[in-house]
Amino acid sequence: MKQRPRIYYSASQRTIIWDRWRQGDTIHQIAGLFDRFHSSIHRILAETGGIRPVSQQRSKLALTLAEREEISRAVVTGSSIRSIAASLGRAPSTICRELRRNGGSGGYRASSADQAAWDRAHRPKVCKLVQNRALAHLVASKLRLEWSPEQIAGWLKRTYPDDENYQVSHETIYRSFHPGARRSQEGADGALAAHARHAPFATPYSKDGQERSDR
Repeated sequence: MKQRPRIYYSASQRTIIWDRWRQGDTIHQIAGLFDRFHSSIHRILAETGGIRPVSQQRSKLALTLAEREEISRAVVTGSSIRSIAASLGRAPSTICRELRRNGGSGGYRASSADQAAWDRAHRPKVCKLVQNRALAHLVASKLRLEWSPEQIAGWLKRTYPDDENYQVSHETIYRSFHPGARRSQEGADGALAAHARHAPFATPYSKDGQERSDR
């Protein structure tokens, strides 16, 4: 069978993927939109545990591309770090770190330095409830007892104060398990079953509260 070339989904295509996933479409249905195998969609959803990643935004304190271009020009003319910092209204230590991270005075390039800054800031994390199956079962057991995500997160922090592997925020619990999961045993069991079937992501319910099936 002829292999299809690997596809790299654009930002707009990823938006469609996440929108359809939130609406309750299966992986196969989403893949059909792009005429691709479901595994390519699974890979994107699995990167963040089935939770839509927050769009990346530049910190107000971070150097801008325009500032980096100014640094690049100043370095070429032989300006000192202190003079560059003064012209930009930045601390000399900021300019020093910027140059040290990006090739020094002799190899500094504004565009590559700016892209490197974005890359360093982008750290996709796998959902902790996906990585730690024992934690997922523990959370599900509390959901069966009608505990709220806030109660579970607080209990975990008190019970395992020195073990970060058993601490998770209530937002992660809420987003990883459909709200219906804490109202019935079937819901909690269904969430764990979905973990086993579709690991590594943890959003097994459609918008109407029914367990998803992407088989």
